[in-house]
Amino acid sequence: MTATQASGAVKRQSKSSANGVGPSEKQQLGQWGRAWEVDWFSLVSVIVLLLCAPLLVFYFVMSCDQYQCALSGPLLDLYSGKSSIGDIWSRAPNFSWTAAKIYAAWVCFQVFLYMCVPDVCHKFLPGYVGGVQDGALTPAGLINKYEVNGLQAWIITHVVWFANANYLHWFSPTIIFDNWISLLWCVNILGYTVATFAMLKAYLFPTNAKDCKFTGNLFYDYMMGIEFNPRIGKWFDFKLFFNGRPGIVAWTLINLSFAAKQQELYGQVTNSMILVNVLQAIYVVDFFWNEAWYLKTIDICHDHFGWYLGWGDCVWLPYLYTLQGLYLVYNPVKLSAANVVGVLLLGLVGYYIFRMTNHQKDLFRRTDGNCKIWGKKPECIECSYLSADGKKHHSKLMISGFWGLARHFNYTGDLMGSLSYCLACGFGHLLPYFYIIYMSILLVHRCVRDEHRCSSKYGKDWRRYTDAVPSRLLPGLF
Repeated sequence: MTATQASGAVKRQSKSSANGVGPSEKQQLGQWGRAWEVDWFSLVSVIVLLLCAPLLVFYFVMSCDQYQCALSGPLLDLYSGKSSIGDIWSRAPNFSWTAAKIYAAWVCFQVFLYMCVPDVCHKFLPGYVGGVQDGALTPAGLINKYEVNGLQAWIITHVVWFANANYLHWFSPTIIFDNWISLLWCVNILGYTVATFAMLKAYLFPTNAKDCKFTGNLFYDYMMGIEFNPRIGKWFDFKLFFNGRPGIVAWTLINLSFAAKQQELYGQVTNSMILVNVLQAIYVVDFFWNEAWYLKTIDICHDHFGWYLGWGDCVWLPYLYTLQGLYLVYNPVKLSAANVVGVLLLGLVGYYIFRMTNHQKDLFRRTDGNCKIWGKKPECIECSYLSADGKKHHSKLMISGFWGLARHFNYTGDLMGSLSYCLACGFGHLLPYFYIIYMSILLVHRCVRDEHRCSSKYGKDWRRYTDAVPSRLLPGLF
């Protein structure tokens, strides 16, 4: 489902490409991004996604609300004649002005934190890079500046949340769960509004006309975006804001609300719910800690801003990345001590591999290979390639450390973490395992897309690299 490779959002930081050193950002940009022309297969795929993705989110949420998260429930009722699509739709809560006010307040608060509160965390947190940072070079030759303050926004938001829960009592900690289905209308309204505005803006008043891509196909341009970096004013960057805020900041709050609802309903928070909250919080905090690094990943460097990112980060990410917590409200699972330890270790080891793999690549790039990986100087494949102007350039592809085990071992760690979230929910239903299924498809697709680009770019040198590191994700298997 390409709608939220931001996803999603964000996986946000597992999206960097091959572990090379040398090519400039401008030379890489021509290799990525959306198409200039659209074939029939791409057009049909886009239309199917535009039609089916919102229905899939609705189906999952209503399966939990009406069938205890049994995905087969609505289908069996439809097949047996017990319910019609109209019946299922009619049982869904309608648009709520209460939910609309909650969501409007939430988005405005995040805009305020993004625009009006300059980052100070980088001044007192050792190792954290925040404040004003340069982005990558755009196809038009621009280097945009960003106010990197996501970690600060996350901290302030959660301080307010815990202060309210323990002292202020402005709202119930279960407020998100209690309005969850009504909020689905609100996030869809914002997602479609943002995507539509971005498309109209590209035609009427683009931030930079040279950074726009038009195919002439309305559906494709709407989904994949036209403008590279749509902005309002100097600092409000659509891509950075919607990739990280409001969706990812909300991720941990959504899980906390689910935990509060579990406490309200059953008088306790299960160890499985605690595991999901802890493991996903580690991922979210890691994202914001490395937000400056994220400016150099595919989402920011190569993707244009359209429905794919706008709707995806407003709807797909907060609703489908949090399915484990939602499932555990309807189906509380108490894990044995051995299972808790096993799931926790899988998640922590996956996170370690994910983070250290990216760290090794970044260290190799920063030092041009003059560093130590696993106690010794890293080995690499010397590559050359031609840029669009016919000039010859040189690069290096590391084949040491985790990058010697597989060509995308950061994805492997990412998938291990994703699996741990799902395993925390036991084996009662398929729904909480959607996440690992989706992430597997997404990251395997990224492997193929990345390697197609690298093969075109490096030619025979890329074949030398794949001979040296034959596995993509799992050493000896794939």
